[in-house]
Amino acid sequence: MERRKFLKGAALGAGAVTLATPALAQGAKQLTIVSTWPRDFPGLGTSAQRLAERIAIISDGRFNVEYFAAGERVGAFDSFDEVAAGNSQAYIGADYYWGGKHPGFNYFTSVPFGMSTPEWNAWIEFGGGQELWDELSGSFGVKALMCGSTGTQAGGWFNKEIESPDDFKGLKMRIPGLGGQVLTKMGASTVSLPGGQIYENLVSGSIDATEWVGPYNDYFMKFYEAAKFYYTAGMHEPGGGLAFGMNLDFWNGLTDYEKSIIQAACTEEHQTAHNEVVAKNGEYLTKLKEEHGVEIRNFNDEIWDAFGVAAAEVFEEVRGHSDLAARIDDSYQSSLREIGTMMSLFEGRYVNQRNRVLGLS
Repeated sequence: MERRKFLKGAALGAGAVTLATPALAQGAKQLTIVSTWPRDFPGLGTSAQRLAERIAIISDGRFNVEYFAAGERVGAFDSFDEVAAGNSQAYIGADYYWGGKHPGFNYFTSVPFGMSTPEWNAWIEFGGGQELWDELSGSFGVKALMCGSTGTQAGGWFNKEIESPDDFKGLKMRIPGLGGQVLTKMGASTVSLPGGQIYENLVSGSIDATEWVGPYNDYFMKFYEAAKFYYTAGMHEPGGGLAFGMNLDFWNGLTDYEKSIIQAACTEEHQTAHNEVVAKNGEYLTKLKEEHGVEIRNFNDEIWDAFGVAAAEVFEEVRGHSDLAARIDDSYQSSLREIGTMMSLFEGRYVNQRNRVLGLS
């Protein structure tokens, strides 16, 4: 899939796709889904389309499912308001896009120095995360479920090497969420752009750097045409979770069986999307290096320490926003310390020793 081909299709604003379903049952409920991703967008977009199709199939005619990619019905960043107002029934996206409405939304995608995907899953399902998500989203008339994950994201694409914290001063970078606020405190000028607008801004020089997802997703964006330095693990999104957000009145009007259909499809896609990224990131990292001469870099310890200082300031500001923001942070950080300690002692220690013995980099 060529980057220009799918972005051109998104720009043209193709009409809605009514997904193939069994014959609609009498009284089938309308489920119009809008997305923050362009149509056929490798990884994120195809995951959203797969989820919409899966709901249509297993609903067995109980839902009339229509899917609109970004720009086909509303703009990517207008998806939340579209659903909260009841004009569409659901969105698929990253909830940190709504951080301007309430900083608590960031925790339901990813936050700096936060949880990896397995850790976040545990918090959402068994650590009180879903209940806090319900409280936050519900105050805006939305019910959200996790429906995908990008795993640990790359630090980003840069048109120069980043060798010290001072190299972020004056840097113009696309990076949303609390990670963007961390870099702002370090002197960078940050913006949040929808995926379909990043390449043009990078090529034109409107931005000097960008983060997106990881090797699999980034490969198709062709960022290497404008930035040759690709930094691995970033502090900003260690486990980017995706959301299926529904109009709360729509959700409350569903039967328990209809709710179970949506929950099952979201749970399935959450696992499938993450597995796909894990399977493909290694393959596409090799392609970026061997086919396009991309230079792979890691942030040094001095930079990581500077990230940590700035992140601490950001979290204090979040906590000061409201009682709910403080309670979300309390719950998240408490679970992170418990789960993270276990992960370090078991999975982390095993992976480090395995890679040492096998000679893996």
